[in-house]
Amino acid sequence: MTPAPREPRLHGDQGSEAIQAAIVTPLLIAFLCLAIAAGRLAVAGGKADAAAEDAARAASLQRTQLAAESAAADAATRSFADQGVRCASTDVNVDASGFTVPVGQVGYVTVTVRCTVDLSDLLLPGAPGSRTLTSTFTSVVDAFRARQDT
Repeated sequence: MTPAPREPRLHGDQGSEAIQAAIVTPLLIAFLCLAIAAGRLAVAGGKADAAAEDAARAASLQRTQLAAESAAADAATRSFADQGVRCASTDVNVDASGFTVPVGQVGYVTVTVRCTVDLSDLLLPGAPGSRTLTSTFTSVVDAFRARQDT
């Protein structure tokens, strides 16, 4: 009897876990960074809405357009600071044309707040380094409150 030919030995799955980890780990890290970026944008968006509301309310309580613009900018800056939001840049635009409406008629003040959120620290390839969030809010100027055009 001749001995049976030897079958080639398969060496098993040695090293396959390392290859799987090398493929999956960067994907998990990228997913985590995306989740953090989405969360940061969602939170900052809500806080930009609150800052716009605070700024519009502060502007509507003033008696002049110039005072309304100043009060809106201060209120937006204070609102972001109180909420712990760090904007790379902030822009507050005030439409205070409601102050030109005669006393006895309702006027409106509209404030638009822009906050640029920095995302560069997340190191996401292909992701923008920052994102600008915009929020607008309108507040009523009291119809019977004395006001001036300037």
